[in-house]
Amino acid sequence: MSDYGMQTVFDGDMARAEAAITDALRVAGFGVLTRIDVAETLKEKINVQRAPYVILGACSPQLANQALNLEPELGLMLPCNVIIYEDNGKTIVSIIDPAVMVGMVDNPQLECLVSEARPLLEQALQSI
Repeated sequence: MSDYGMQTVFDGDMARAEAAITDALRVAGFGVLTRIDVAETLKEKINVQRAPYVILGACSPQLANQALNLEPELGLMLPCNVIIYEDNGKTIVSIIDPAVMVGMVDNPQLECLVSEARPLLEQALQSI
């Protein structure tokens, strides 16, 4: 775990890790709204070679709706990012810690959503 995310080492390649975390998120009530292939984008835009790196934008519609009702500007921090990359031959999957995201906002009402979202994201991560 980093200071701002939850992490696991996946026993498999990036494609399998992406499929596994996408399925695990779905089971936990999150969908993947966006997918950014960072390596491909950087190669295309600025001709930089880098190791594979993917960002998934995960969202629970119910939790997002509740959060936006409480704090409309929270949309600046949504969706919850999931990253998948390789490091020294290991496939890493990390998910943003919602407590860190909400910690930047001065609205104590959001804590109930963190206490609901964080265990679901941890469950998805641990299940892969």
